[in-house]
Amino acid sequence: MKILCLHAHFDDFEFVAGGTFEMWWRKLGGDLRAKVIVCTDGRAGHHLHPRAETGRLRLAEQAASARVGGYEFEPLRLPNGEMPREACLRVTVDLLAALWKAIRDFEPDYLFCPPLPADTLAGIHVDHVAVAQAVREVAYMINVPHAFTPEYPTDETQSKPVKVPVILNTYDGYMFGANSHDLAVDVEPAFDTIAEMTWCHQSQIAEWLPWVGRHGMPVPKSLAEWKEILRHRFARENRELGITSPHLVNVFTVTAWGEIADCDRLVKDFPSLLPEASNLARLQERLTRWRA
Repeated sequence: MKILCLHAHFDDFEFVAGGTFEMWWRKLGGDLRAKVIVCTDGRAGHHLHPRAETGRLRLAEQAASARVGGYEFEPLRLPNGEMPREACLRVTVDLLAALWKAIRDFEPDYLFCPPLPADTLAGIHVDHVAVAQAVREVAYMINVPHAFTPEYPTDETQSKPVKVPVILNTYDGYMFGANSHDLAVDVEPAFDTIAEMTWCHQSQIAEWLPWVGRHGMPVPKSLAEWKEILRHRFARENRELGITSPHLVNVFTVTAWGEIADCDRLVKDFPSLLPEASNLARLQERLTRWRA
């Protein structure tokens, strides 16, 4: 099994899918490969550090998180070798090409990325929306071998089929009030790992997020304090989504962007699903209609 998370920023993954990846590790062990690709350079999100220093910090913090979580990590590189610029990401040919190559090189079974807001009143982060839109636009091209050979030259007379993954959307805190979900994964047993992974992002959780004020966060002085803040954050998401479980939950929405999923296979593959917090009947109806 191979799972891939494509997200805009350093620390996005841990909050929306980190617990699920950890539960998948516990289910499959060595039969799982998990990878996280961050799609911006991380240089914009700080109020004191210069851009270059912020970028270096973010890379080091994500690498530390990867060591805790046991997942592979790499920054997305455009065809010219540079990382896309944070805070102004746009869907360009180069971004599509870079995602196409990254997905084809890894060939995941399941790909996780941000959602696209259907409600024009919903808040957004431009980088999250760009990643979501780019994944949606490139999805069909994953198994089109010559789609981006101008950017990544290869022998065009030698082609092989490439797996197209099932693509799922994560929760997005910037879309507060406009999120929905099909699957709810109980990540309560992974809480300590989630806390340790997110704690690696000190320049985010102890500096930037409290300063920018988006989440109303106090400054955590210790890992114990951070765990209390983290629980409050997950509980707020549960309330928003109408999930009554007291446990920490990761939620996902199944798209038709890539391979059309099979509901029974999803239930079999995903770890620690909470049937009472998921919307499996609605999902089954939608997938049956799509597969028809």
